[in-house]
Amino acid sequence: MSKEYYKKKIIDLRADIAKEKEQKKKDNEYYARMIKSASTPSSKASYRKSKIDRAASHDRDIERYKRQIEDAKEALARLKK
Repeated sequence: MSKEYYKKKIIDLRADIAKEKEQKKKDNEYYARMIKSASTPSSKASYRKSKIDRAASHDRDIERYKRQIEDAKEALARLKK
């Protein structure tokens, strides 16, 4: 793979992280609205659990992207040697 490939991959992964953070923010707002408007305690609990699960999923994806960036940086450094 070429240096340009890894540089582009790093840029794309950073953009993916930004998108994931924005999606996490939107999901949190959505679930907050749903929790606030829920009529029964069981539905509120269900939305709270969904909100926590969804946020954890976004966090895992963000960490995965960060690991991929580190891998790409290491590969780029190996190419420069």
